[in-house]
Amino acid sequence: MNIGAPPIVWPETYGQAERRVLEIQAKLHRWASEDPARRFDDLFNLVTDPAFLMVAWERVRSNKGARTAGVDGMTAHYIQAVRGQEPFLAEIRADVKAGAFTPVPVRERMIAKANGKLRRLGIPTVRDRVVQAALKLVLEPIFEAGFRPCSYGFRPNCRAQDAVAEIQFFGTKGYGWVLEADIEACFDRIDHPALMDRVRRRIADKRVLRLVKAFLTAGVLRAHVGFEESRAGTPQGGILSPLLANIALSDLDDFFAESWQHEMGSHARRQTRRRNGKANWRLVRYADDFVVMVAGEREHAEALREQVAQVLARIGLVLSGPKTQVVHLDEGFDFLGWRIQRRKQRGTTKRYVYTYPAKKALASIVDKVRKTTARTAHTHLSDLLRELNAILRGWCNYFRHGVSKATFSYLSRFAWRRVLVWLRKRHKRVPWKDLIRRYLPGWKPTHEGIVLFDPQQVVIERYRYRGAKIPTPWDRWHRIAAMINA
Repeated sequence: MNIGAPPIVWPETYGQAERRVLEIQAKLHRWASEDPARRFDDLFNLVTDPAFLMVAWERVRSNKGARTAGVDGMTAHYIQAVRGQEPFLAEIRADVKAGAFTPVPVRERMIAKANGKLRRLGIPTVRDRVVQAALKLVLEPIFEAGFRPCSYGFRPNCRAQDAVAEIQFFGTKGYGWVLEADIEACFDRIDHPALMDRVRRRIADKRVLRLVKAFLTAGVLRAHVGFEESRAGTPQGGILSPLLANIALSDLDDFFAESWQHEMGSHARRQTRRRNGKANWRLVRYADDFVVMVAGEREHAEALREQVAQVLARIGLVLSGPKTQVVHLDEGFDFLGWRIQRRKQRGTTKRYVYTYPAKKALASIVDKVRKTTARTAHTHLSDLLRELNAILRGWCNYFRHGVSKATFSYLSRFAWRRVLVWLRKRHKRVPWKDLIRRYLPGWKPTHEGIVLFDPQQVVIERYRYRGAKIPTPWDRWHRIAAMINA
């Protein structure tokens, strides 16, 4: 008698689901690290595992983008409130296992960039986001085992500060010339066959490969235009896109890592190269933003530009001519919001590499504060302070590891003045004496227990260069397994 499929056993709590996912990820990461040539098969069952789907759903639901709908108009909140979590995940699981799951086109959304141009985002449906998140949970520990330490963008436990710290480190070691590179429309131009070839190096499960390719070729639904095929690229906005971009750009990482290992792997080799008039170099990459630090002459950095262009051409990418340039560290350059420059220490003849908030970054936060404190933006001072504090605190936490004291002081005065202007415009008929008594105790804008965040009070701390010692989320599970096997 056919009694049907066995019921799905969902983990009782999210904590149980997360623990199971971490344990399996740790095994995948360990196996991938021990055998760099291993190709993984039978991963499809993990994508549809209830624990993986539950963790994937939680990450989609808790993400800020959960409030944004795809082409079907459904948000994560709507699905949870109307359809329910378990029925929704059970339906996804059944479709994926049966091979009936097909990603739908992403919804195009244009957002303004700092330079005034527009960046195109592709917003997948919540259903597609969950499957992408489950795929990422399975694929990430495998590919992380092979990613090079020179790459920091969109990787677990890595920060932009790590990339900046590495530039500082090599800048103090005599790497004075910098190839400041910019990839033109990186996420839109990645070659699909080249990307899939790199994915196949580690993944042998054809069902997983079909899912990855299906997301790459899902297409885009453009406003006022309609459906557009995806012949290249991995749309920004998808959960899987940063990992796929890192897989593609790891071709560039491998090129520089292999040349470093074979030609410059020891201090003696690097010294010999310099004595013979040859250069040493080091790549530092954060997603599609990267620089090449060069210990040599300008012509060495210019020659590397051609080599970089050739490597990128293999994955369908090109350097932006006007934005790619060779500069000296003494001139300085902007990277990830920082101004990085080697200068003399005040009062001495010693030269150090300093990092400051870039002028563009300061202009951006000033513009945000100005827009936030517009007269009609908020009704109550407490609402204004709540939003303004979040903006200021986040910006200062990012830049607190550089030479930022003077910038923080300026930002503190600017924000304070903007709040006072807002108060004056909001309460035109109230005398200054009453405004000070109500909202400015001790000259600090305060309302309902909320005080304006003061950037001047942020402690400046040096960020320690971690190099290749950045821990992964699975190191703890490796240690536990080693203790059990001992």
